[in-house]
Amino acid sequence: MFKLLKYLNIFIITTYLLFACNSSAPTELKHPPLKVEFASFIGEYPGIIAQKKGFFKAQGVNVELIHKRYTQLEQANFNAGKYDGITLSLGSFIMLSATNPDIQSVIIMDESTGADVVVAQSQIQTVADLKGKKLGANLGGFSEVFVTEMLKSANLTSDDLNLLKLDASEIPQRLKNNVIQAGHTWEPYLSEAIKSGGHVLFSSKQTPGLILDMIIFRGEIIRDRPEDIRAFIRGWLQAAAYWKANVQEGNAIVSKALNIPSNTLSLEGVNLTNLAENQKLFQASDPNSIYKAAKIYADFFIRSGNITRIPELKSLFNSSFLNPPS
Repeated sequence: MFKLLKYLNIFIITTYLLFACNSSAPTELKHPPLKVEFASFIGEYPGIIAQKKGFFKAQGVNVELIHKRYTQLEQANFNAGKYDGITLSLGSFIMLSATNPDIQSVIIMDESTGADVVVAQSQIQTVADLKGKKLGANLGGFSEVFVTEMLKSANLTSDDLNLLKLDASEIPQRLKNNVIQAGHTWEPYLSEAIKSGGHVLFSSKQTPGLILDMIIFRGEIIRDRPEDIRAFIRGWLQAAAYWKANVQEGNAIVSKALNIPSNTLSLEGVNLTNLAENQKLFQASDPNSIYKAAKIYADFFIRSGNITRIPELKSLFNSSFLNPPS
C-alpha cells in the first residue's frame, strides 16, 4: 500500500509538472514578434546583426525586421499600426510627432559624424558654387535642416538655389543625368555617385550633434510590452558593440542579408552610440543633449511651415529603458 501511494504521488507530481510546462509554452508564443521597420543607413544595421547572431532571442524577445528603402510611405504605415517600431532620424521623428504625438524615442542608434554628405558634380567645388543650381534632398525632414546648415556656411539660403525633393537612393542617378548638380546622400549611394564623377562637397563632420538616428515605438507598444522593448534595446546594443569589435564579420552579415557589396559598408563617420552615450544624450541638463538638437529641428519646421505647433519635446523621449528597472 505504501509503495502504491508512493508511485501515485510520483505520477501526480510528474503529471503536474508536465502540465505546467505545457501550459507555459503557449504564453511565450502568444507574444508576437516586435515588428520594426528600418531603411538604408548603416547606423540602422545593428538590428540585422542582432537578428542573425541571435542576440534578440538571447535577450528574450522575438523581432521581425522589415527593410524598406523608401521611408515616407513606411511612416504612414507605422502611424497606421502596421509596425510596432521604426528607425527615424531626429528630424523625421519631430515631423512625425506633429501628426502622431503618441510615439516615443527609446534609444539613439547613431550619430552621423561624417557619413551624411552633400555630393556634387565636379564643377561644383565650393558651397558658394551651388548658387542658382539644383540640389536634391529629402525635404521636410533632417535632410533639409542639414542642407540649410551647409548653406549657412557660405551665407546662402534655400532661396539661392533650387531644392528638389529626392530620396538619398535617387541622388546618384539624378546627379549622373544632370537633373541635379548636388544632393544629400550616404552609403551605399555615395559610392555610386563618386563612381559617376561626383565628389563630397560637405559632410556631417561639419555639423556635430545635428544628425542623430533613433528607434521609435508606438505608445501602445511602450505601455503594453515594456519588457520586450527593454530586451530589444539590450540586443541592439550588444549587436552594435559586436560590430565595432568584429567589423569584417559584421559587414559580411549585413552584406549577405541586404545583398549589397561589403565594400560599400563602412562605419567611418558613424558613431554607433553605446549605453553610456545614450544615457548622457537623454539628459536634458547635458549641453549636448538630444533636446538641444530637437529644438533646432522644431524651430526650423515651424519657420518653414512644415508643422504648425511646437511638439512637447519632453514627452517624446523615453529614457526609462536605458536605466536598470526600478
